[in-house]
Amino acid sequence: MSQASSERIPTERLVIHNLARATDTRAGLAEDVRAGLSLSPKRLFPKYFYDALGSELFEAICLLPEYYLTRAENEILTRHADEIIREVDGQSLSLIEMGSGSASKTRLVIEALLRRQSELLFIPVDISASALETSSRVLLQSYPALRIEAYAGDYFDGLAALSEVKRGRTLALFLGSNIGNFDADEAHTFLCALRRVLNSGDALLLGADLRKSSEVLEAAYDDALGVTAAFNLNQLARINRELDASFQLRAFRHRVIYNKSAGRVEVYIESLREQTVSIRKLGMQIHFSEGERIHTENSYKYDLEGLSQMASATGFERTRTWTDEREQFSSNLFVCQ
Repeated sequence: MSQASSERIPTERLVIHNLARATDTRAGLAEDVRAGLSLSPKRLFPKYFYDALGSELFEAICLLPEYYLTRAENEILTRHADEIIREVDGQSLSLIEMGSGSASKTRLVIEALLRRQSELLFIPVDISASALETSSRVLLQSYPALRIEAYAGDYFDGLAALSEVKRGRTLALFLGSNIGNFDADEAHTFLCALRRVLNSGDALLLGADLRKSSEVLEAAYDDALGVTAAFNLNQLARINRELDASFQLRAFRHRVIYNKSAGRVEVYIESLREQTVSIRKLGMQIHFSEGERIHTENSYKYDLEGLSQMASATGFERTRTWTDEREQFSSNLFVCQ
């Protein structure tokens, strides 16, 4: 990791730490594209969805009728944010959020905290520096008692930086079922790393999508308007732009499958014909047969027993769970042991 640099916005209430320079990000993309497209089956990595356009497309996805996750989590936080804060039982808490994005749902937690305390330190971490700066400025305009120390970088670089931040009792947020993007080993590694940053008595509010019918799940990741398809295929456009590749987006399509036995939605980019793609900055020629897929994302779905096991294996205890009225989504309080 490169030495972090700090950009101080002209207000004493906001500091943004850039944990990687653009050249580092591009080098990481190059290494991961080279490795992923050399595998069989081929794969790309979901952290590269979130360039400026990708972040905007994801915000649009969250408004789609098929994408129930955002509405369900909003319902939970609207109804229960005050109760959640009472469960944490902190006199004065700091707030961390991993993968904060637009921080639209975070507002509900911020407001609940500010009903109990006079000021709040908010520490968001997000891969998209542009989304982080935009959301931070909007939050500061809305909440005069808020101070933000933000980190632009991936989760693990963010956690490494957070270990140096002085703060009191802490509530961490990992919302939106982002935990579902990890397989079991990756989720274990991430939660263990987060637990090391937190102290005994701190807590994590973890959003997790619950298992349900394949029809509902597949529609959530393959909407009728094609916004999720554009979000997925934008990875190819990014590789074209940053690595001088020759992907023709119309020669590929978005595919979604619910793998019930594995408990996950699988997202692919599928080649519509036999073709060869050049990635000039990598000196690579990538051959695709008709119907060949690039695996771009998994989204794991959970049951409550699995969530309890995951908590206890990583130094937490699941003490409370809240669900929406349809019991599609869960917000889980993991307390540090």
